[in-house]
Amino acid sequence: ASREVIWEPTAEQIEGSRLHGVMSRVGTASYDDFYRLSVEKPSQFWKATLDDIGIEWFRPYEHFVDLTRGPQWPQWFVGGELNLAHNALTRHATGPLRKETALIWEGDGGESVALTWEELESETQHLTTLLAELGIGLGDRVGIFLPMIPEGAMAILAVARLGAIIVPLFSGYGPEAVASRLRDCGARLLITADGFARRGKVVQTKAVVDEAAKSCAELTRVVMVPHLGIDVHLEPERDVVWQVQGASPDKSAPMASLDPNTPFMLAYTSGSSGRAKATKHIHGGFPFKMSQDFTQLFDLKTRDVLLWTTDLGWLVGPGVVICGLTVGATIVMYSGAPDFPDAGRLWRMVESYGVTHLGLAPTLVRQLRAVAGDSVHQSDLSSLRMLPSTGEPWDEDSYRWYFQNVGKQRIPISNYSGGTEIGGGILGCVLARPIKVAGFNTAVPGIAADVLDGQGNAIVGALGELAIMKPFVGMTQGFWGESKRYLDTYWNQFADVWVQGDSAMREPDGHWLLVGRSDDTIKVAGKRIGPAEIEAVAIENGAVAQAAAIAVPHKIKGSAIVLFVTERSGGETSPGDLLGELSTAVSRALGKSLAPEAVHVVEDLPHTRNGKILRRLIRSTYLGEKAGDTSSLENPEALKFIADLRSEE
Repeated sequence: ASREVIWEPTAEQIEGSRLHGVMSRVGTASYDDFYRLSVEKPSQFWKATLDDIGIEWFRPYEHFVDLTRGPQWPQWFVGGELNLAHNALTRHATGPLRKETALIWEGDGGESVALTWEELESETQHLTTLLAELGIGLGDRVGIFLPMIPEGAMAILAVARLGAIIVPLFSGYGPEAVASRLRDCGARLLITADGFARRGKVVQTKAVVDEAAKSCAELTRVVMVPHLGIDVHLEPERDVVWQVQGASPDKSAPMASLDPNTPFMLAYTSGSSGRAKATKHIHGGFPFKMSQDFTQLFDLKTRDVLLWTTDLGWLVGPGVVICGLTVGATIVMYSGAPDFPDAGRLWRMVESYGVTHLGLAPTLVRQLRAVAGDSVHQSDLSSLRMLPSTGEPWDEDSYRWYFQNVGKQRIPISNYSGGTEIGGGILGCVLARPIKVAGFNTAVPGIAADVLDGQGNAIVGALGELAIMKPFVGMTQGFWGESKRYLDTYWNQFADVWVQGDSAMREPDGHWLLVGRSDDTIKVAGKRIGPAEIEAVAIENGAVAQAAAIAVPHKIKGSAIVLFVTERSGGETSPGDLLGELSTAVSRALGKSLAPEAVHVVEDLPHTRNGKILRRLIRSTYLGEKAGDTSSLENPEALKFIADLRSEE
């Protein structure tokens, strides 16, 4: 039977959890009462939460929130001053943890480095001073195009110390994906590496930057980490080499005292139409919200060891750095792939570093399951206490395999779903309640989540739109330079309600199920991208007139990309050649994992009168599903071409 309870907490787990401690602080006996208080009395909830995490203020706040501009534009912790870098690093580096391990890094070849809190602070101070000398200060945008190496953590924290804004970029991006984001936000400086190793091969990061920089007029400085020590081109007026020294502390490094509503990060997220949008995150938002999630959902404690397979370009990467450290946990970063040089790498890392919290996306679990063999049983996984998981919906088979083989039927899979624009989770699992297969046992405390039907009414036991009924700490402060687009994306479906764009169900017993995106954003192996970015690359090929990218189910990756294109008149390219050309072009521009699995040449693509291609209809027709409403179609005959393709396969 599906959807049964697969894990139950013990009394010891409940009472020993950080969540239980916060419940005691606010005087609630039951979890249901605690959740209710978190959304009805958020100022009381957040005071107890921040006290539990140990947040230190340079100046205490006077009011929890100011909503005079409406729920779309809250101002949080009014009158306070702080800096996330102080809370994530400096306070620990000058306290009882200072000689203990803050960060462990393992390279593609198995080499490793460990840094104490004092050492991480010292190196971060030196980088802060260098950036200040290069003219970086309050509000400047700084691109971070680095693999998961210690310098990535230092870069995030140094930029935040100055009150400047990090722009994290996925380390697998090609030049155009990097350049378009740097241009969009007007980044003045980029921090990168010469290259990094993945699967025994060198990824030429600096070469990507040199190409991208050609079209970024405002990018005047590049700071390069000589990570591999390979030969690269250095532009004399632009490029600065920064090397970790193990130097003595630099006590003169600036530390800005900031209003909590000061931005520290622009995190790009892809919608289903148009270019990527930059969600704006603040010092008194994301670092609080995600630290709350890590402590109350994942029960992350001081001196725990957190390893999450991610990239600095995705929200969880900066989250692990900022919030793992804020909690006082040791974070493990690694370069390369989790199954290289063999299928046992990840499990060996768990054993070697005493990992307590292992974060994986369902896609990666599917990949590891396919190659695992006995490797998962050859390492001692007894240090594990929690298995956080995010990125996409689970399939039940993989979930059960993971729970049995890695969780040994005792460690909970802490399923977690939110978004780049949320600054953390909407739905999650707490240790206070049982967990169902592939499900969520709660809306995250502090998030007034509901499921709405097409008229905006709350529904239980049926699929609807996942919505948040009140503003919340962690929410994006709009899109960079695009206020209207932000309101259109989340706030304009129902008055004063945030609609996430996910299809979900709230069960009568208080558990939740998430089905996926209600729009057509593509997610491959946990990486989210707008179809428009892939289509733009395809259309640069001289033979292609129009393109539509969709995601189709894939056994390993969860989803794979299929491209439908129309040819320019007189086009003679065979579909086979076109697949090769477009795969190469997409790989080069956006990264290998986003290359299409198949390319189909069709006579026409279904579109509305104003020219919008309806990918939803392409996908449903191609997969043989009900097409739904086709009333807005200008050319319904175009669906027949796609249906014919399906019948030929």
